[in-house]
Amino acid sequence: MEVIPAIDIMGGRCVQLVGGRPDTKKEYGTPVEKALKWKKNGARMLHVVDLDATLGKGNNFGEVMKVKRETRLPIEFGGGIGGLEAAKKVLNALSSGDRIIVGTLAVNEYPRFETLKELGDYCERVIVSVDSRGDYVTTKGWTEDSRLKTVDLMKAAVPYVWGFLYTNVDVEGKMEGVDGERVKKVVGSIYKPVIVSGGVSTKEDIETCKSAGAWGVVLGKALYEGKVKLEDVI
Repeated sequence: MEVIPAIDIMGGRCVQLVGGRPDTKKEYGTPVEKALKWKKNGARMLHVVDLDATLGKGNNFGEVMKVKRETRLPIEFGGGIGGLEAAKKVLNALSSGDRIIVGTLAVNEYPRFETLKELGDYCERVIVSVDSRGDYVTTKGWTEDSRLKTVDLMKAAVPYVWGFLYTNVDVEGKMEGVDGERVKKVVGSIYKPVIVSGGVSTKEDIETCKSAGAWGVVLGKALYEGKVKLEDVI
């Protein structure tokens, strides 16, 4: 199972939020600085998100490309990829071993997934982000709740993607642990890879996700606050 450090970018800085709320922002230096540190400590890939693009307040793609150039690590990148042309542009700018993450786009096109179908040639490089509050999907940077069930979205999108990023918004950034039963339910609902994010705060959380069959976990605030050492869990 992959343990993947998060590089969340806002205003050109590496930040962490609690529950996706910008008013909880805490800065941790530059994205490149942190990415190089995680590489040195054993990271094999990075989870990179442009929070400004996600919230429709600009973009930090230049910083994303700096992270790529400096680390030469594969990344999964998300943030503001709202349509076919934007998805292709990002995929072509990144390396063949990188993947993009789409969230609101997939929710808006459920259950037909027109854009995901158009991206058929790239399907092994596409991850659908499923941000959930309870059993339901939340969108637009976690600011809007939908009536679409998490598992229903994932099952419908399976034919068109490499896998999924499942984030439990209720525990994201709180460093209080994962909801093991919910992780087990979500990961067990489909046969494609699921990367778990949200609440991963201890070695035990990582073992819980691994036991549930997760392909990987994203480490965010617990890593930045020193609660978990990457070299101990990689």
